[in-house]
Amino acid sequence: MSEPTPPTVQDEARWALIFALQQEGVRDREVLDAMEATPRKLFLDGIFRARAYENIPLPISCGQTISQPSVVGLMTQALQVDRRCKVLEIGAGSGYQAGVLSHLARRVYTIERHRPLARQARAALQEMGADNVTVVTGDGTSGLPEQAPFDRIIVTAAAEDPPSILLEQLRVGGIMVLPVGQSDTVQHLIKVIKTADGLEYSELGDVRFVPLLEGVAEDIADG
Repeated sequence: MSEPTPPTVQDEARWALIFALQQEGVRDREVLDAMEATPRKLFLDGIFRARAYENIPLPISCGQTISQPSVVGLMTQALQVDRRCKVLEIGAGSGYQAGVLSHLARRVYTIERHRPLARQARAALQEMGADNVTVVTGDGTSGLPEQAPFDRIIVTAAAEDPPSILLEQLRVGGIMVLPVGQSDTVQHLIKVIKTADGLEYSELGDVRFVPLLEGVAEDIADG
């Protein structure tokens, strides 16, 4: 009988990250499995790939960051995504959050205002094999009305209030998760459930995200 293959350093780093996520409150087994199955290093460049399994935000192109895995996990958990869900993400960034969602949802649409980032996210998701994700270059504040309504909406940039135009694109019974608050202060992660009688809000904790901006960015160079 052959000896079992010993775990690699990368295996141990990935397991350590999953343990850290559990310690931070990510307990949903399907979410943890989705995050374990999403190779974060695909969504990072250069020297930062070696730090892919650390529970910290890291720099990406266009002056943006890839979110801390525990924040990605908590937001994904709060969305309560299942295989029937069509999900809209505002702020694709590196594509990492969409990659995680691809394991849980039927379909994911993600909008990115930086063209270089959208191209990089598209390439990373393609390499990962996430063929149920569509990356759109555009103004996330307008949502994606041609694909509405959505069962779930996740926003990875902070607005002062949940944008009404996005709430209009959320199906009754749907869930939106987003940070709200001024960009230079502590923001609050909130969950919004759209019911036939109105909106139900709950607060999930303090976070810090870049501000939600209108329009498509005028990037001078890729990177």
